[in-house]
Amino acid sequence: MPDFLRDPILFTSLATLLGLFVGSFLNVVIHRLPQMMEREWHAQAAELRNEPLPQQETFNLATPRSRCPHCGHLITALENIPVVSYLMLRGRCRHCSAPISRRYPVVELLTAVLSGYAAWHFGFGLAALGALAFVWTMIALAFIDLDTQLLPDNLTLPLLWLGLALNLGGAYADISASVVGAMAGYLALWSVYWLFRLATGKEGMGYGDFKLLAAIGAWLGWQMLPLTILFSSLVGAAVGIGLIVFARHGRNVPIPFGPYLAAAGVLAMFWGQTLTGLYLGTF
Repeated sequence: MPDFLRDPILFTSLATLLGLFVGSFLNVVIHRLPQMMEREWHAQAAELRNEPLPQQETFNLATPRSRCPHCGHLITALENIPVVSYLMLRGRCRHCSAPISRRYPVVELLTAVLSGYAAWHFGFGLAALGALAFVWTMIALAFIDLDTQLLPDNLTLPLLWLGLALNLGGAYADISASVVGAMAGYLALWSVYWLFRLATGKEGMGYGDFKLLAAIGAWLGWQMLPLTILFSSLVGAAVGIGLIVFARHGRNVPIPFGPYLAAAGVLAMFWGQTLTGLYLGTF
């Protein structure tokens, strides 16, 4: 890589700009990956029943082109510039004037800000590139879980293995702490799941949550798991109580836990050691 990329301001600026366009792609992932999974499940079920496979158009992250969900208008390149196009179109489809979800610019801006901070925090090198992959995957997982209460293996398992691979060279933790973190992360929520199920007869969370925490442990080591679990639990509990009290959210309606785990994982990656030090120093 060119030496000029080692300049912190330039590297951060480029990472922020890249984050805008990656955020636009993440919007596609968030929208399409669950549908791709559902189509695959239907195809597998039809095959098991010896039924003819349903005839469907090619549907993946690249095909078909993005279009307005209301009128089917194909999105042009000029209408797909991150954030800028949303502002120029005033949040509406150019063809039918239907409102465009604010989710799209929010994801793009969030990805840009976190990408820039990852570049600034770690500086030019492998750790920053890995942090970008970590942040991007966490954003996709958080919003997919919000929409569907799914944490796809297509994202959580590669994330776990990538964390272990990077820590072979000690990018974020030594490899022994990374391996123990992966095991402890999975078993921690697995134990909570079974204790809750034995006590209530209900499922308190999904297996995707186990795998996500295992991935966080693989990246950051077992030492960051207490902070991750504590932060995600506190925020999840606060949001859950707020929804029940203020939004009349039913007590029996499930609330996805993945977004809080993802947020806690990003927090632990950037500020985990500082927060843990403050906590230990306080007590």
